[in-house]
Amino acid sequence: MYVPATSAQPAAPATPLAPIEIAAGGVSSGASAGAPGLASLAGAPAHAKLVVRHPDLNVLADHASTIAGILEPGLSGRVVALQALGARGWSTLASTRTGRGGRFRLRFLPRRTGSERVRLRFAGDVTDLAVRRPLGRLNVYRLAEASWYGGGGGLACGGELTSTTMGVANKTLPCGTVVTLRYADRSVRVRVIDRGPYVAGREFDLTEATKQALGFGDTGEVWSTR
Repeated sequence: MYVPATSAQPAAPATPLAPIEIAAGGVSSGASAGAPGLASLAGAPAHAKLVVRHPDLNVLADHASTIAGILEPGLSGRVVALQALGARGWSTLASTRTGRGGRFRLRFLPRRTGSERVRLRFAGDVTDLAVRRPLGRLNVYRLAEASWYGGGGGLACGGELTSTTMGVANKTLPCGTVVTLRYADRSVRVRVIDRGPYVAGREFDLTEATKQALGFGDTGEVWSTR
C-alpha cells in the first residue's frame, strides 16, 4: 500500500547563546547575574592594596615595633596582621583593625633578640581579595660592647683575615653564626669567623671591613641580634 511522505516541519529558530567571558577567578556569563552556577562579574571581589609608611623594623628587645599604613581603597573595619616566617611557615605576631579611610597602626612588643622575615597580611573577605605585603626583616637587638681588629693571619673558624674580610670574632657563638649588627643608622649581617676579643667586658671584635661598613669607631656599643 502506498503512503505519501509527509513534508518536513520547519526547524525552530535557534536561541542565541550568551557570550562567555574569561574573567579573573573563573568563567562568567553574559547572561543575567541570576543564572545558576555562574558568578556575576559585577559581584567579583575587588583588589586591595597595603601601603606602608615608615615601618620601625630595628628595635631593642622589650621596645615596641610600630608599623603604620593604609589598606586601600580605604577599607575600614578589616583585620591586618603582622606575620613572621619560621620553621613551620608564617605565624601571626600581632594584628589590628583598620579605621576610617583604611588607616591602621600596628604595634608589636618583642621579648627576645633575633632577626626574621616579616610581612603584613589582609586575609580578604567576600568583597575584597586577600593581599600580602613583604616588609623585609624585623631585627630585635640587645646592647653589646665591641672593638675592632685588623692585620692578617689565620682565622679560628678557617680562612685568612684581610682588609676586605667581613665578619666578627666572638668567644662563645659557634663559627658561622649569623649576627646582625647595627650602629647609628647602619646595619650589617655577618658571620662569626674568629675567636675573641679577650678584653674584659667586650663581646665582639669587628673586622676592619665590618667596622668600615658600620662607620664604627675604635670601641663602643653596638646593637646585636645575638
